[in-house]
Amino acid sequence: MLITGVLMNHLEYAWFMHPYINLSWFIIAFLPVGLPVSREVLEAVKHKDIFNEFSLMLIATIGAFCIGEYPEAVAVMLFYTIGEMMQHKAVHKATKNIGALLDVRPETATVVKSGNLIKVSPQKVNIDDILEVRPGERVPLDGVLINEHATFDTSALTGESLPRLIDKGEEVLAGMIVYEQIIQIKVTRAYGQSALARILNLVKDASSRKAPAELFIRKFAKVYTPIVTILAALIVIVPALIGLFITFDYVFADWLYRGLVFLVISCPCALVISVPLGYFAGIGIASRNGILFKGGNYLYEITKINNVAFDKTGTLTTGTFEVVDFKTDNISKENLLNIMYSAENKSNHPIARAIVLYALENKSQEVYFSTFKEIAGHGIEAELKGDKIVIGNVRLLEKNNINVPKELETSTYSIVICAINGQYVGALMLEDMVKEDAHKAIKKLHKLGISEIHLLSGDKKDIVEKYASKLGIKKAYGDLLPENKADYIAKLSNDPNNKIAFVGDGMNDAPVLALSNVGVAMGGLGSDAAIESADVVIQADMPSKVASAIEIGKCTRNIVRENIIWAIGVKVIILIAGALGFTTLWAAVFADVGVALIAVLNSIRILYKKFE
Repeated sequence: MLITGVLMNHLEYAWFMHPYINLSWFIIAFLPVGLPVSREVLEAVKHKDIFNEFSLMLIATIGAFCIGEYPEAVAVMLFYTIGEMMQHKAVHKATKNIGALLDVRPETATVVKSGNLIKVSPQKVNIDDILEVRPGERVPLDGVLINEHATFDTSALTGESLPRLIDKGEEVLAGMIVYEQIIQIKVTRAYGQSALARILNLVKDASSRKAPAELFIRKFAKVYTPIVTILAALIVIVPALIGLFITFDYVFADWLYRGLVFLVISCPCALVISVPLGYFAGIGIASRNGILFKGGNYLYEITKINNVAFDKTGTLTTGTFEVVDFKTDNISKENLLNIMYSAENKSNHPIARAIVLYALENKSQEVYFSTFKEIAGHGIEAELKGDKIVIGNVRLLEKNNINVPKELETSTYSIVICAINGQYVGALMLEDMVKEDAHKAIKKLHKLGISEIHLLSGDKKDIVEKYASKLGIKKAYGDLLPENKADYIAKLSNDPNNKIAFVGDGMNDAPVLALSNVGVAMGGLGSDAAIESADVVIQADMPSKVASAIEIGKCTRNIVRENIIWAIGVKVIILIAGALGFTTLWAAVFADVGVALIAVLNSIRILYKKFE
C-alpha cells in the first residue's frame, strides 16, 4: 500500500489526490505496523515507562501525519517494523545456535527391564534404572558404567575432541557419545540434575548477571530517551522564540519535521539490543569451547586479569603418580616390591595405586601380614613373619627413630620408604606427571601479556619449584595449606592494580576461589563444589582453556566496544544533520534500523570465531 500510494501521488491521479482519500489510504497502510507499536507504548505506560523507542516512533509518526507527510509517516513504522523483525530473527538465530551447541540430550532413553528394552522419555527414568546405549548414540542421563570399559566422545561437554576411555564403575555423563560397542549404565542422577542440565541452567542464569557495559546501557537509555525528546521539542520551539526577536522565515512544519527526524534517529535500539546480545553470544561460544561463565560480569572481569595463580595437583599436573626410580639396600628388588605391593594394595591413596600398578607390571606376589595398621598422612606399620615392617614417608621413619639416607630427605620426588626391624631397606621414588596441556597454557598466558603467574601447592617447596622450573613459572610456593593459599591471594589483592584469577580443582580451594577477582574451577564438570564456588568452570581437564577464556572475554569486550562506538558515532552525525535539516525521515529510519542491524550482526559474529 505504501509503494502504490507513493506511485499514485507521483502520477497525481485526481481521485487519489482528494485529501480524505489520500489520508485514509495511508492510515489503512499504517494500521498493520502501527497498532502493534501502539500496544507496546500502552503496555510500557502501564509500567510507568513513558520514554522508550516505541513512544519515540509513535510520536514521530503522529507528527508526520500532522504535517501532511503521510508516506513518510507509514515508512517510519514500516521500516522500523521490518528492522525489528530482522533483529529478532538474528537474535533468535543466535539464541538457537547457542542452545543447539549445548542441549545435546537425546529425546528418548532405552531402559532395560526384565530382559526387555523399553524406550521412554529421559524425564521418566528413575535413579538406579539400567540404560542401554548403542554405538553412535548419546547418553541420555548421568550414570556409572556397567561394562568393563568403553570409549566415549565427550566433545559436547568438555570441548575436547580426543576420545575418552571410561572403566567399569566410573561416571558417564549425559551428552557423551558411545563408540564401537553397546554399553549399559546405571542411572545416578535424575534428568533435571544431570551435569548437562546444570550446564544449561548455568548458561541461562548467566544472562541475569550483567556486565558493567550492559548495566550502563540500561541506565543510559532511561536518561537518554527523555533528554532527546526534550531536545526534539526544543528544535521546534527555540527557533519560534528566536523569531520573536529576530526576523527570519520561520515555517512551523519545517521545524516540526526536523524535530521528528531528530526523534526517529535518536532511538537507542542498537545499544539496547546489541550490547546484551554481545555478552550472551560470548557466553555461548565459551560454552561451546568447554568454558562456563556464570555471567557477563565475569566475562568482563576476566579481561582485566594480570595475575594468574595455579594450584598444582590436578590442575597443572595429572594427579596420578608414576614410579620413576627404585632403590634397595640389603634386600632383593623382588622381595621389597612384594612387601610394598601387599601393604599399598589395601589403600586408595593415589601414590598407593601407582605403587600397586608398578608392582603388577613387575609380576609381584602378595604376602600375608599378621598385623596391619595404617597411619593417616604417614604410612603403614605391619608385621610379617615376626619382622616389623614400616612403609611410609620420611616423617614416619623419623618417628620410629629409623635413619634415612640424606639424599632421600632432600629428594624432589615423592618418596615411599621401607624399613624392616628398624633398618632402612629401600625406597620408591614417584612423580606426579605434568599435563601435556600445561606447557601450552603457560605459553598462551605469556602471549596474552600475563607474565605474573604463580604456582601454589601443599607439596614440599623443592618439589613445587621443580615443577615451576619445568613449566617456566617464576613464582612458586610450597608447604601451603588452603588457608595459606587464601592468605597469599589476599596479600596480592592488597595492591589494587592486581587483578587475580585463581585456578584450582574447586573442591578444597573454595576460600581462594572466593577471594580472587575471578575463580576458575578446573575439570569441574561433575563437581557440585566446583560449580558452586567458582565464577568460571573449565569443563575439560585442560589448563590452556584458562587462556582461551581470557581470549573470549577480550574478543567479546572488543565487539561490545565496536557496537557502542559505531552506534553512538553514527547517531551523533545523523542527529546533527537532522537538526540542521539535511536528513529526511526516510534516511532517519534507514539510519536507525541499519545501525541496529549491523550492531546485532557484529555481536553474533563471535559465534563463528575459533578459539584454541
